[in-house]
Amino acid sequence: MNTIAPPPQIKRLPPGKRAFGIFLGLVGGGITNVAIGYAGFSFWTRQTKFVPYDASSSDLKSTIARKHNPGSNPPICIDHAVKTIPLNKLKTADQRELTTAFCRGVWSGLGYAYQRRYMERKYRALPGREDHLWTRDELAKSEYPVGTKITDHFEVLEHTPERVIVRCGDSPLNVDPRPSDGLFFMEVTKDDEAQTATFHLKSIFVNTAPEGRTMEPLPWHFQFAHRLYTKLWMETATRKLLR
Repeated sequence: MNTIAPPPQIKRLPPGKRAFGIFLGLVGGGITNVAIGYAGFSFWTRQTKFVPYDASSSDLKSTIARKHNPGSNPPICIDHAVKTIPLNKLKTADQRELTTAFCRGVWSGLGYAYQRRYMERKYRALPGREDHLWTRDELAKSEYPVGTKITDHFEVLEHTPERVIVRCGDSPLNVDPRPSDGLFFMEVTKDDEAQTATFHLKSIFVNTAPEGRTMEPLPWHFQFAHRLYTKLWMETATRKLLR
């Protein structure tokens, strides 16, 4: 007697339902890949943290900030990322060398690679850009003195042993207040007792033109994306400083 049950009958779904099922599978797979990618990036950048930073900071009241934002217009995006590394893991413990090397790492690192190439293709051939830094080699070797112009988008305003400040948002050839404006800080603080160095990336975006006085903050998704970009810059820059 045959006790083996017959195979189950598989009903074919109508074409519309099959297509919908395939669509759901693709969407689900895409969401899963994005989630895995974000989780991996979050783990890789886990040592970079954001600390409280807003318009009450003294950075927005400094001489440089007042000069380039004479109307004291409010920032439309502002954040401050930090990462602390033991001194014995770094190639140098000298304050000035760390600050300059950190700055070099930001501009010559992989975090800025795509934007650098885009800027170079779009702006390098324009008149008046001959003295700007464009190549990865130039960015990796510069001492970044005051006045250094970077890929027609940044200009060094201050370079001390503790920090480098650049103006961002538009061409350095546009010296007036402008709708796209801001300051970018690369700072290093040392704790000799703890034997650590903390690296800081501060970003302040502001419309310094007269109409910027009533500007609202940028949407959350822009600010979220900028924080991801900041973390990428921090990681690719500081990893260049490790022994």
